[in-house]
Amino acid sequence: MSSNLSGATSASTATFVTALVFNAAVFGIELGIFTLVRPFFPAIYQPRTYVPPKSRRAAELTKNFVLWPWAVFKADYHDIRTKVGMDAYFFVRFLRMMARILLPIWLVSWVILLPITAVRSDNTGRTGLDRFTFGNVPANQQPRYAAHLILTWFFTIWIWWNIRHEMKHFVTTRQRWLIEPDNSSSAMASTILITGVPRNYLSESAIRNLFSHLPGGVRKVWLNRDLKEMPDLYERRLNAAKKLESAETTLLNTAVKLHNKKLKAEAKAAKKGRRVSTDTANNDGRPLTDPSIIDVEQGDVSLAEKLVPKNKRPTHRLPPFSWMPFSLPLMGKKVDSIEWARQELAETNKALREARRTLARDVAATSNLPEPGTNHPDALKADAGTSQTYPPLNSAFVLFNKQIAAHMAAQVLTHHLPYRMAGKNVGVAPEDVIWGNLNMNPYEARVRTAIGWAITIGLIIVWAIPVAFIGIVSNVHSLCETYSWLAWLCHLPPVIVGIISGILPPALLAVLNMLLPIVLRLLSRFEGTTQRTTIELSLMTRYFLFQVINSFLVVTLSSGIIAALPDLVNNPGSIPSLLASRLPQASNFFLTYIILQGLSGTASGFLQVVPLVLYYVKLFILGSTPRSIYGIKYTLRSVSWGTLFPSITLLVVITVAYSIISPIINGLSFVTFFLFYQMYKYLFIWQLDGQKTGETGGLFFPRAIQHLFVGMYLQQICLAALFFLARDQNKNASAVPEGALMIVLIAFTAFFHIIINNSYGPLTQYLPLTLAEMTHGGKDANVAAATQELDDAASYKEAKSSDVEKRSVRKRTGGSGSVDLSSGKAKDTTTVEDVSGSPATESPKTGVPAVERADDVEEGEANDQESSIRGVDEDAGPKDFYHPASVEPQPVIWIPRDPLGLGEAEERAIRAAGIRVSTRDAVMDAKGHVDIEGPPPESDRD
Repeated sequence: MSSNLSGATSASTATFVTALVFNAAVFGIELGIFTLVRPFFPAIYQPRTYVPPKSRRAAELTKNFVLWPWAVFKADYHDIRTKVGMDAYFFVRFLRMMARILLPIWLVSWVILLPITAVRSDNTGRTGLDRFTFGNVPANQQPRYAAHLILTWFFTIWIWWNIRHEMKHFVTTRQRWLIEPDNSSSAMASTILITGVPRNYLSESAIRNLFSHLPGGVRKVWLNRDLKEMPDLYERRLNAAKKLESAETTLLNTAVKLHNKKLKAEAKAAKKGRRVSTDTANNDGRPLTDPSIIDVEQGDVSLAEKLVPKNKRPTHRLPPFSWMPFSLPLMGKKVDSIEWARQELAETNKALREARRTLARDVAATSNLPEPGTNHPDALKADAGTSQTYPPLNSAFVLFNKQIAAHMAAQVLTHHLPYRMAGKNVGVAPEDVIWGNLNMNPYEARVRTAIGWAITIGLIIVWAIPVAFIGIVSNVHSLCETYSWLAWLCHLPPVIVGIISGILPPALLAVLNMLLPIVLRLLSRFEGTTQRTTIELSLMTRYFLFQVINSFLVVTLSSGIIAALPDLVNNPGSIPSLLASRLPQASNFFLTYIILQGLSGTASGFLQVVPLVLYYVKLFILGSTPRSIYGIKYTLRSVSWGTLFPSITLLVVITVAYSIISPIINGLSFVTFFLFYQMYKYLFIWQLDGQKTGETGGLFFPRAIQHLFVGMYLQQICLAALFFLARDQNKNASAVPEGALMIVLIAFTAFFHIIINNSYGPLTQYLPLTLAEMTHGGKDANVAAATQELDDAASYKEAKSSDVEKRSVRKRTGGSGSVDLSSGKAKDTTTVEDVSGSPATESPKTGVPAVERADDVEEGEANDQESSIRGVDEDAGPKDFYHPASVEPQPVIWIPRDPLGLGEAEERAIRAAGIRVSTRDAVMDAKGHVDIEGPPPESDRD
């Protein structure tokens, strides 16, 4: 949903009616088109009925294509929590809450406030919608403001009750989610990320002993290390794998097309009367002129060379300089893409194997260092003769045996010096980690934070200039009437004036607003943020500030002041009364914005024109390899919470702030939030997905509640100012008591705000002790199984090896050994090399495969027995929290089978080069089109 005001124009009553009719027409047309096309595009309109695992799939929307609105209305939004995620559930719950809040506010305000402001107020000179605003109360009828005051108190108390109700539900639901077996039994739920670790604690044994006082103790410690060249090697290998898949698929496509061209030429020759023998075809359908696979392989020429001339093979240029991340046209060495990618994969695989052996030695060296504080003279002191190649950084992941211990560790005061080990995050998903920020000095991080917020505030100020320009040009007629040097604007054709005031500035601002979230995310990363979800939470706050200040306050003030500008110039002494009467008129600007979002925005959300077009454009342009086709067809779209939530809470602030000043907005906003509730319920049940690795458990919801408080504060401050500025027919202050009572309401709202934060704030993040036993000692069989998996040493043996792997959120491959919990020693360990890329071998002690191989994937790498190192760490367990460069295996090269058999021949050639490859579930038809019949070969099947 667009978060800018590009579709709204500050308007008179006629413009409002025009906007209403136009957006209603768009609403009807788009929903009509959606009704017609929905059954024919399930990949766009209901992919969740077949893409996710069966346990998370949705039922078909409806077989009756006309009754889909009733099906959406009857759908249970609670299904979102279990099938999509907590963040999506609480987002939809927030929309539902706002619809519930606005329903009585709409009805009461229209019944009471509209007559009070409009009846017998003809002497104010206002017409149309301006008759229903706060400033339309006649000077001789000032006691009417008592109704505004009473309803403000009533509406505020009603909002308070809803906030408390929803926060209680949030805390209860989040705590239930924390102790659910699916969540609490995962390694992620019992792991914390610690930053700012001092040097004397940079060993596995030191950290393990430090946290041994917590219940259950520590099961495993991952020290983050300076991997130096390994991440670059890892990226090179990923890029080479992508290049090889693309080049091989292009080669197959070229071969098929050349073969088809040859067949057409033979057919054309036959039509011209040339005699074609009836024995021109082999049993496999190929002409005798085409060599069979066996013939080719017996000769010196490969099938690829026979089918595709050398000048037709895929090629690319290397960057002209080694430090350049990309190549340039007509510059750099031109290489054969397939040969280059195979060589690059072989080199990076070899380099990573050697680096991982070295890393295993470093880990083994630090695992047994003596504890800090002992009399050992060399405790935690680097020796020049045994210096580590990959030294530890000042951060670590700590996996506890009990979930409650992780939550306790995240809250406890860990170190006796400032900022040491102060940054602790619980429930961190490996894919959510920003590995480059794991070694930042705590003092440097705080300096960077101050700089980041200073830049943010500066951007807010700078951004106010173009936004204020929009508010000014929306009243271009007032400008040309006030200033003679702008009088020429009034003489321009209406179409030109409409373009200048309504299209050009919002279009430019829309481009700026597209860049704004990118800049704000970069600022958050610059500050040393260690998680991507934390960046989104930070973006939510920063972007909301931008929206409120620039899209609401600046537009309100600029539009209201410009509307009153002619009178202000002629009579400066009337500023208070003019502002009191003119500022409410700025609400017309937001009425059209609410209509735009509620009607056009909702209909566009259902129709999804852009995703529909992009889906087929991507398939046509980017869908060349099996993996890219799988990504387009079977990857569900997701949302960016850092920008979606502020765009919604901006509407909340606008509505609450104007609910008394311009009560017309209440009905429009209720319809908007009700439609949003239905739309996003449909989207999350049938279209969108929530990423488990980016799941916060609903932590965006409490921040959205804080945004609701901002709307209440703005409403009450504006009303207090308007009450104090109100004047009777004698130009005397006429609503001072109302203004004073608004000050009292502001104080009460602040007190309620503090109470809510103090009472529910500590409960939003961590698991309380009272619920600890429900995780590990409950009667539920799943809970008991999770406890057994975490605490029972038998769960690491061969009979339970599959259960151990289920605890790995990333499903990384890795050996499992038996662990003696009483001593904390591992009975068997595996090397980094074993879990990252070597063929599957068995541990001599447990018989557990060291590498979990995908079905039907043949491993091309030879068994490497050179390294005798047996252990990345002294504890066995999942390999989730190692850097991907240190444990991830080489991606399986996925190429399709083709009618000519070239795909199988290339598969054998690639495997002979020691590279993992598969043609499973990928086919290329006789026209060179690629399609897939299943997931990538390294993926887990349902």
